[in-house]
Amino acid sequence: MAVLQDRHNREVHPEWRTQGYAYYRAVWIECAELLDHYGWKWWKRQDANLEHVRLEVVDIWHFGLSDLLRAEAVDGALADRMRVRSAPSREGNGGEDLRAAVEALALSTLGRRAFDVDAFVDLMNVVPMSLDELHDAYIGKNVLNSFRQAHGYRDGSYVKTWGGREDNEHLAELAAQLDAGLPSYAEDLKAALEARYAALT
Repeated sequence: MAVLQDRHNREVHPEWRTQGYAYYRAVWIECAELLDHYGWKWWKRQDANLEHVRLEVVDIWHFGLSDLLRAEAVDGALADRMRVRSAPSREGNGGEDLRAAVEALALSTLGRRAFDVDAFVDLMNVVPMSLDELHDAYIGKNVLNSFRQAHGYRDGSYVKTWGGREDNEHLAELAAQLDAGLPSYAEDLKAALEARYAALT
C-alpha cells in the first residue's frame, strides 16, 4: 500500500513530501464525513450507510498513510503494531462505540497534528474492518484515485457522476465482480473502470 500511495501522491505533485500538505486536516475532515454517513443527528431519522462508512475509513487511511510516509514512519514495526492491535469485533455498543472511536481519532489527530495509527486501528475494530479488508478496499480506492487524476480531477474537468451514479458506486460494483486476491486485481479493476467510464460518458 505504501508503494501505491507514494505513486499516487507523485501523480498529484512529484515533490509531494516537501509541499507541507496538511494530511492531518484531511484525516479529521474524513472523520466528519464518516460520521455523517453513519448518522449522528438526533433531530432527524438517519440510516447508517455502512458501505460509505468503510469507504471513509479507506479515505482516512490514504491521508494517514501519506502522513506516515512523509514522516518516514512506515516500516515492519508499524505493520506489526497494527496487526497486534487489530481485533475487529462484531459485538459492542454499535453506534456509540463507533462514534466515540471516530471522535477519538479526530481529537488525537487535531491535538498532535499528525496521524494516530493506534486510534485508527481502534476505529477499524469497531466498524468492524480487518486489515485484509482495508488492504483490498485500499487497492480499489487507489485505482479510482489514480483514474480520477488521469481524467482531470486536479484541473476540475473530471465529473464524479456517470450514468446517474457516483464513481465510488461504480467502483464498489466492479470490485465485487473481481478477485482481489489475483496479482492482476489493480489492473483488472482499472480496465473495468475505463470501460464503464467510456460507455457512460
